[in-house]
Amino acid sequence: MVLKILRISDVIGMKIFTDGGDFIGTVEEANLLDNKLDSWKVRIARDSGVSAMLSGARGLIIPHQYIKAFGEVVLISKAAIPESELSESAE
Repeated sequence: MVLKILRISDVIGMKIFTDGGDFIGTVEEANLLDNKLDSWKVRIARDSGVSAMLSGARGLIIPHQYIKAFGEVVLISKAAIPESELSESAE
């Protein structure tokens, strides 16, 4: 198995999914802090279920530690979506 190293510019525009299979949106930009990757700015897709959950927000900042994998798409932990925890505990 060959490890492919991605540049930040390769990740921009990738689709993002949760580990539960929910489509979130696309990567818009990377946020750096002290020359280290801190978080990712994501444009939420209108047709994603997350858009309604976040009261129509157009974007989301996802801390880098919630990223599980990079490949053809970006896979994130479902815990990265702040409102999902609130809606699950309310049920």
